[in-house]
Amino acid sequence: MAGLYMDLYELRMAASYLRRGMEAPATFSLFVRALPSDRGFLVAAGLVDTLAFLEGFHLDDTDLDYLRTTHCLPDDALQALSQLRFTGDVWAVPEGRMIFADEPLLEVTAPIAQAQLVETALLNFVTYQTAIASKAARCRLAAGGAQLVDFAFRRTHGLEAALAVARASAIVGFTTTSNVEAARRYGVRPTGTMAHSFVEAFPDERSAFAAFAADYPSGTVFLVDTYDTLGGVRTAIDVTRHVHLPGPIGVRLDSGDLAGQAVAARRLLDQAGLTDARIIASGGLDEYAIADLVTVRAPIDAYGVGTKMGVSADAPYLDSAYKLVAYGNRPVMKLSPGKITLPGAKQVFRGPDVGDDIIGLRAEPAPTDHTPLLLPVMTAGRRLTVDDSYGPADEVIAASRRFDNDLAHLPEPARRLHDPTPPRPTLTPALDRLRENVRGGLLDRLTAEHLPMSG
Repeated sequence: MAGLYMDLYELRMAASYLRRGMEAPATFSLFVRALPSDRGFLVAAGLVDTLAFLEGFHLDDTDLDYLRTTHCLPDDALQALSQLRFTGDVWAVPEGRMIFADEPLLEVTAPIAQAQLVETALLNFVTYQTAIASKAARCRLAAGGAQLVDFAFRRTHGLEAALAVARASAIVGFTTTSNVEAARRYGVRPTGTMAHSFVEAFPDERSAFAAFAADYPSGTVFLVDTYDTLGGVRTAIDVTRHVHLPGPIGVRLDSGDLAGQAVAARRLLDQAGLTDARIIASGGLDEYAIADLVTVRAPIDAYGVGTKMGVSADAPYLDSAYKLVAYGNRPVMKLSPGKITLPGAKQVFRGPDVGDDIIGLRAEPAPTDHTPLLLPVMTAGRRLTVDDSYGPADEVIAASRRFDNDLAHLPEPARRLHDPTPPRPTLTPALDRLRENVRGGLLDRLTAEHLPMSG
């Protein structure tokens, strides 16, 4: 991917590294410092876009010409940047796995200029998609066995964001999407009914329903709340009887008292002998609204979830960071209050339960009954893939299976929608010793630097 997808300070730092011949490998760790309130877990996502970006990373002539016009970098730096490609290694948590505070989602090891330049793009991919996947996963928890449909396309912050939302929600169990392009790319089933404008364009609701049923007789879903919801249900029943539709119909409720309307609609459908008809609810839903509907046993078979999932409305960002943890053979760390980092290339070791996690050094063996969570996914700037036939749909399916497995082993306190208790990983003795040694060395140096000058 060509382009200046970076902050200016990264370009300036990279240019300074290159000018001074600083080409030793640097390891950067991308992690979330603390989970948002009402989050008991996060779901890793965004890795596929990250690896594609890294594999194609370069600055083309157009990019370099722009930088020349801005005079923000010296000419020798521009020449060095023109030859730069990403040649590093990446270890990462596979998409779909659950992670917690301070656990690396990925670690990059590359010559320091390369690793620095990709910071912003990696944070963008991983932070946004992890936030969305985590929000969508909570909808999955709330819905129980009901089907979930991605309706977020029109409210996401851009077309690329809409694709990412459809993919992230599919990973955590959304079965269909209204986004046709996303369905094509990721092998998700597209779905759609009608808009209120369709109903309003016809002389009356009956004419609209009859036309739609004639054009799309298989699995017809009627939007019934344009004028009067229960009147719309009755009209849908009448049209179904006259057209003799071959399969189960559906009615979609998009406003008002969804629970009360679902009960009344179910009664009307059953009385008409349409016991296999499905009720789909939509309209400003999120995990909290879905949970409320489930709690009162509203007879709803599927939920269309849009805006609040597509922008992760209650937690639209994560406190993510991409920090240097080693340069050459030297582990490094920050001591800033509230932003202390863990030094060295790391690994997360997971126990039998999700959240029974220990953060350690990458080179140390796994503790008893624990397995490594971060895996090598890129070597020397090239993705490690399964085979040439493995594509975007396969990636979504594999990530979905990983999520299902982690969800089955997630403790109840972390599953709660309100006031969850997220697990807190511990440190291995080796990492704890390294942290204290590096911290002690830094404090000793700072003390020495502040001694009064003699003489």
